Amino acid sequence: MRKLFGTDGVRGVANVEPLTAETTLKLGRAVAFLFQQQQARQGRHRVVIGKDTRLSGYLLESALTSGICSMGVDVLLVGPMPTPGLAFLTRSLRADAGVVISASHNPYQDNGIKLFAESGFKFPDAFEQRIEELIESGRIDTIRPTAKRIGKAFRVDDAEGRYIEFVKNSIPRGMEFQGVKVAVDCANGAAYKVAPTVLRELGAEVAVLSDRPNGTNINANCGAVAPAQLQRTVAKIKADIGIAHDGDADRAVFVDHRGHVVAGDRILAACALALHQRGQLKGATVVTTVMSNMGLEVALAREGIKTVRAKVGDRYVLERMLAGGFNFGGESSGHVIFLDYNTTGDGLITALQVLALMQQSGRSLAELAACMELWPQVLVNVPVARRRELAEIPGYVKQLKQAEQQLGGKGRILVRFSGTEPLVRVMVEGEHKRRVQQLAGELAETIERALGARAR
Repeated sequence: MRKLFGTDGVRGVANVEPLTAETTLKLGRAVAFLFQQQQARQGRHRVVIGKDTRLSGYLLESALTSGICSMGVDVLLVGPMPTPGLAFLTRSLRADAGVVISASHNPYQDNGIKLFAESGFKFPDAFEQRIEELIESGRIDTIRPTAKRIGKAFRVDDAEGRYIEFVKNSIPRGMEFQGVKVAVDCANGAAYKVAPTVLRELGAEVAVLSDRPNGTNINANCGAVAPAQLQRTVAKIKADIGIAHDGDADRAVFVDHRGHVVAGDRILAACALALHQRGQLKGATVVTTVMSNMGLEVALAREGIKTVRAKVGDRYVLERMLAGGFNFGGESSGHVIFLDYNTTGDGLITALQVLALMQQSGRSLAELAACMELWPQVLVNVPVARRRELAEIPGYVKQLKQAEQQLGGKGRILVRFSGTEPLVRVMVEGEHKRRVQQLAGELAETIERALGARAR
């Protein structure tokens, strides 16, 4: 069992284990050591570090930098940068690795650390396990380069400009969005500069929300996790589309011209169908997760497109994409991977692809989203005080089997612990909304009684 890493890097409350300065410094040392051992290169090894706008980013950035430099590896600091931007910059700057300090959609008191290989892809679980083993064993504690062998830290001044040009190159040359009115919510996060800049440089009329981070307002009643403000703005200014990013801008949530949030699975369907019609969907396959709506699978199958499901987490979607040679996939939460353009989910590229699809088709986002019918689906998040095997909860297994029988083979039940928060997620999907709601509520109640709700 891994102790530090979860579904998407190291996550937790900043300045509380494992996200203390001490443990973060050790993590930096372990990362630096592994790259020195694995990759022979002329000159010094280099690691790129980016972050979102959380107050604790300063603390963790300094600790990581110290740890990496203490092993004789140089650090390239790019400051606030979307996670997909860091993935790109790791490749562009030809670094050995990239590190993002972000807790994505979580509140500001949380933070996290995500690692990228020189290829721009996230590291597999096995690599993260090796890092944990190095930290726990103390095997590298005595390795202390001195004098000229100590690493240096440098600021990269043109990081934002590099990423902005990279994102713009994901749409056809010459395409612009003149006359398109866009509202974009930056979540007071890492995209607060680059997202509006990209849209304006492509000719769109842009209304910007939540672009004034102060260290504590990231994701606070704004962005992808709380799009109500964006919905109101779209309706008020009569925008053609609303785009909401999360704290590290690796996802995008969309609002149509009527002010309605468009389900992430509808975005996946619309983009997949367009790629397939252009002959650009490799293997005629879309990779998504077990959380995606059955309606997506049905809509794609109608057009001869296969759906492959992975575990929850964009890294697992990516693993299935790479294993099968596929180029498109994502999660219903708004993580969308266009592998022809970037190595991870990229909220800005997703936004441009949707805008380009609207431009090319001459259809509104609402019209494009009507390509699939959503099956009734209920997701209940149960705060828990501790983890325990769900099968050990008295009566749970029997209750689960009975619930599945009530769906009559036309639906799904998925119950799992969150990889990023102290929650159990209960998802029930089926043909009849009232039954789905009832079953989800009953299962959630059983779990809450057994594992205890965390005080909020």
